[in-house]
Amino acid sequence: MKLLHFADLHLGVENYGSLNPSTGLSTRVDDFLHALDTIITAAIEEEVDAVLFAGDAFKNRDPSPTLQRMFARRIRRLAEAEIPTVLLTGNHDLPSIMARATAIDIYQALGIPHIHIARTIGQMNLGTRSGPLQIVTLPWVPRNTVLTHESLRTLPADEQLLKFSEAISAAIGQRAGELDPDLPAVLLGHFSLEGAKLGSEQSIMLGAEVVLTPAEISADAFTYVALGHIHGYQRIGVTPPVVYAGSVERVDFGEARETKGFVMVDLERDDTGRWKAHPTFRPLPTRPFLSLEIQAATDSPMEKIQHLIERRSADIAGAIVRMIIKVEAEREDEIRVDEVRRWLLNTGAAWVAYVRRDVDLQRRSRVDINDEDALIPEKMLDRWLLERDIPTDLRERIKAAGLELIQADRASSTE
Repeated sequence: MKLLHFADLHLGVENYGSLNPSTGLSTRVDDFLHALDTIITAAIEEEVDAVLFAGDAFKNRDPSPTLQRMFARRIRRLAEAEIPTVLLTGNHDLPSIMARATAIDIYQALGIPHIHIARTIGQMNLGTRSGPLQIVTLPWVPRNTVLTHESLRTLPADEQLLKFSEAISAAIGQRAGELDPDLPAVLLGHFSLEGAKLGSEQSIMLGAEVVLTPAEISADAFTYVALGHIHGYQRIGVTPPVVYAGSVERVDFGEARETKGFVMVDLERDDTGRWKAHPTFRPLPTRPFLSLEIQAATDSPMEKIQHLIERRSADIAGAIVRMIIKVEAEREDEIRVDEVRRWLLNTGAAWVAYVRRDVDLQRRSRVDINDEDALIPEKMLDRWLLERDIPTDLRERIKAAGLELIQADRASSTE
């Protein structure tokens, strides 16, 4: 039996892209769709027995109709190929009110053949070309759906997390005990597991969360554990294999060195008749994120920058690029940022995140801020952000929060 396991599509991420006039969306959406197309084509051409998606189909819980249509077209390909597909809900898929539908619930409501939605802890038996497959599902579970009793909600946060993990463990343990040992079984989950290495997704995780242990998810009861939520591919357990497929595309520069992809899993019986899993990671041709740094301490800093760009032209072509130029204070004005940006784009960069001058402040007598700007908090906030290496999406959130604080301070001062 062959399975395809992938996770964390996050369709709708638009940072570091320009407008695609044919869709009205960022060109970055095209990158994520290309990754999804590659995955689905592999599933169809290699005639896998089932596709397991471990959560976070969209960037947020309210994707646009255009994004939903693009996702639906791809899922339809799996349905038409008669490949059983399980779509698990992740934390980014869930609405703020649990009674509301998620963006993927429509497939269950329409009864699309071969497409199964997993929004609750449960168990399903899939009929595949190679025989039955048992799947226990552990989607993202908000704490308030488990800690319903008022006495639990008044506990300290750490005790709440303990009670929450105990409830999850009991639910999974019950279903693991009901598995048929003669059939292959998979745990499909979206959560954080002890021992996993976190990446830049920490900045986009929503709220505090529980970290479960392999024992708490009854890992030994399964042939394979297919996980989502953490963006870097990694294999934690050996027997059975406990695997995070990772996200399918890079979200920001924090993931620049991560290889993105999906997992093909071969299930077969060993000499004792016990089912074993053999996962293989398949890299995807994703958009590169490139950071360039140069020490421009010469009489001709722009010439040195140009030579660097020419030398790295093969790496720059098609990449999302940022450049940090280290320069002495007295030569800062010689660095023409707009011209450097234009050189990068002309060399083929897909997007220039920023070109930043990193001035040697130790040799600089004062920060160049005039008296008028120093009295305007908004301008000082902009200057503070400009001087720091912060991803665009995080920069926007910090600025919005800062502006709220500034407005609140002004309002209180007038009362």
